[in-house]
Amino acid sequence: MKHRSHPLWKAFVVHRISGLALALFLPVHFFVLGLALEGAESLNAALKFSELPFVKSAEVLLVLLLAVHLLGGIRILILELTQLSWDQRILNRSAFSLSVVIAGIFLWSAV
Repeated sequence: MKHRSHPLWKAFVVHRISGLALALFLPVHFFVLGLALEGAESLNAALKFSELPFVKSAEVLLVLLLAVHLLGGIRILILELTQLSWDQRILNRSAFSLSVVIAGIFLWSAV
C-alpha cells in the first residue's frame, strides 16, 4: 500500500471527499431556499440561525471544500486535455494552496 502515501493519492481522496461533502450539503441548501417560499418568517429564522459562530465556521469549511473540489477538478482537466507534461505534484500543491488562500479571503471578509 505504498501508493497510498503518495501526494497524488491524497489529492484523489481529498477530491472525492470534498465532492461527497458538497453533495450532502446540497439538500440542506435547497431546504433553506425552500423556506423562502413558505414566507419571510421561516426564512428569517433560518437566516438568524446562520449567524451562529459554528455555522459561520462551517461556511468557511464549505468554501474551502468548494475551492478544493473546483481547483482539483481543473487540475485533472489540465492533465487530461493538454498534451503538455506537467509536474502533477506542483499542480496539486498549487491547487490546494490557492484553495486555502480563497478560503482565507472568505474568512477575512466574513469577520
